[in-house]
Amino acid sequence: MKMFSFFTSEKSEWHELTSDLGRVLTEEHWNSGILLIFSPHTTGSILLNENCDPDVQRDFLLKMNEVFADDPRFRHIEGNSDAHIKTSLTGASACIPVENGKLMLGTWQGVFFCEWDGPRNRKVFLQFVGS
Repeated sequence: MKMFSFFTSEKSEWHELTSDLGRVLTEEHWNSGILLIFSPHTTGSILLNENCDPDVQRDFLLKMNEVFADDPRFRHIEGNSDAHIKTSLTGASACIPVENGKLMLGTWQGVFFCEWDGPRNRKVFLQFVGS
């Protein structure tokens, strides 16, 4: 298992992990199998989506923050119920096939950590199953 950490700078943002994951695959000599990416946070998630046009990220964040905005009726004492809801909907993990040391992503796909309650120090865990 491998862990790496990073800092997010906005309340809501996508932090791209794709190149970091590729670097870890190379460093660890993980060749063919499945890579599990896991977020141990209740207000940050893992998402596969487009990594070419930044407007996709902008539109996604815009709509998520609009539909799941903070609500004065929320009772959670930390005041971040909207972040917990967004994380629950987008998920804490992803599994990606790996072949010859490369993530088998689609042409436009990237792997992102979605920050819903930043800025914060964050970490993700990587578990590789294979050779």
